[in-house]
Amino acid sequence: MGRRRAAAVGVLTAIAVVAVATGAAYGVLTLTDVMEPTTPAKAASSSEPSPSPSASPSESTSAPATAPSPTLAPKPEPEPIFEPGDKGIQVRELQSRLDQLAWYAPKITGVYDNVTTGSVKGFQKKRGFEVTGVVDPRTWNRVVKMSRMPTDDEMHNRLTPGPTILGPDDSGREVRILQARLKQIAWFSPDVTDFYGDTTAASVAGFQTKREIPSTGEVDQRTMDRLLAMTREPTEDELFNRYPEPEPEVTTDALDPRCTTGRVLCIDKSTNSLRWVVDGSVQTTVDVRFGSDELPTDEGQFAVNFKSRDHVSSLYDTPMPYAMFFSGGQAVHYSPDFAANGYSGASHGCVNVRDLGAIQSLFDQVDVGDTVVVYWS
Repeated sequence: MGRRRAAAVGVLTAIAVVAVATGAAYGVLTLTDVMEPTTPAKAASSSEPSPSPSASPSESTSAPATAPSPTLAPKPEPEPIFEPGDKGIQVRELQSRLDQLAWYAPKITGVYDNVTTGSVKGFQKKRGFEVTGVVDPRTWNRVVKMSRMPTDDEMHNRLTPGPTILGPDDSGREVRILQARLKQIAWFSPDVTDFYGDTTAASVAGFQTKREIPSTGEVDQRTMDRLLAMTREPTEDELFNRYPEPEPEVTTDALDPRCTTGRVLCIDKSTNSLRWVVDGSVQTTVDVRFGSDELPTDEGQFAVNFKSRDHVSSLYDTPMPYAMFFSGGQAVHYSPDFAANGYSGASHGCVNVRDLGAIQSLFDQVDVGDTVVVYWS
């Protein structure tokens, strides 16, 4: 029996050796696997030691990696609605709306050009927006809020008369006011009355033709708006033809000698006056204001070197209507601020005029090359 058992053990050992060799080749068996099968409990204790009883989940030997904080993407810039170079009916609408707000004066073109850019910049600066010259949603919303939808005729410069506000055979105080305003800008010369007759109709028609408004002789809203922009509220004396004693006329004796020959814009700082003088004869006198101590108006003799009816300052982004340049960036031009606030402010060095009708007339009379004299008398 002992021999049989020994022989059996030898056979099993041989089989085990062969099995180990074969299993090792395929990474499956070990000698221990064959000779001493592993129970599940022993496998658990040998391959995965139990954690220490004193360890707690918060005392892990290796801290979990901290997740990186999310990076906030920069807020995107708002997409422009209109920008330089754009063309089309939408640009016509923009220009028409700016025209309603007195920020755009030329004809509507539908082209977003330098004049349109300057008008947008001026509008943005006036309202404390970022001055870009590009119409972003904020700028567009403000323009729309402050204006009405223009008509197709307005957007295409087709001048058609609107409904009549005042016309022939009307009478009353409103007619007196109309005549008095026309008289302020030399479009009505007789005494003011309360009747809208042929003389009034002819005066209105002439005023309309000059401003490229349909010349009907009847006052529509467009005519009234333009007249109100160019004049002030008449006094009772003006409405009823009560005139104060005229002030003594300024004679050529008070002119600087440089103003007595040729065609001269003679500008006197001591009297805040500009006189348009032709061959020693004063044609027009208007009030003016000058630059501040920090930005003074140049003095001396110059010449008009450039004219721009609808100019916009590239330095200050503000309109300079009827500009006549004489010394670098300094010009004689109309100033709405001067008209509204008088001498409480100052220019940036230019010669400001507050009488719109007078500066329009001067702009048409003065030529490039005419003399400009700025002085203290």
